[in-house]
Amino acid sequence: MHGNPMPDSYVYVTEEGVTRHYADGSVEALAWEDVVEVRVVTETGEDVLYILLDRDGEGCVVPRSATDATFLARLRYLPDFDLDRLTLAADSAHDGVVVVWRSPDPPSALPDLEYD
Repeated sequence: MHGNPMPDSYVYVTEEGVTRHYADGSVEALAWEDVVEVRVVTETGEDVLYILLDRDGEGCVVPRSATDATFLARLRYLPDFDLDRLTLAADSAHDGVVVVWRSPDPPSALPDLEYD
């Protein structure tokens, strides 16, 4: 029986966040409220990758081939997100990594805790 090969991963975009399920069973997930940086990775002959990161550097890697209008529309809700900048970085002929957005809100300071 010949069928379409199983994709390497699935990406789900919801109002709450982005989740990527890999064929090996591993999962990356990030809530929109935790996203502090968006990067675009381009490499000749490879799929463009969108990388969403949280304050700890953890995140979710989303291949452009797995994105749809929902993903792009949701990115626009990030404060001052520039969709044109994302498009220019993704369509760039140069290999590399471009930070296309950073949260305008600085990380909140940890409270000083006193222990007995």
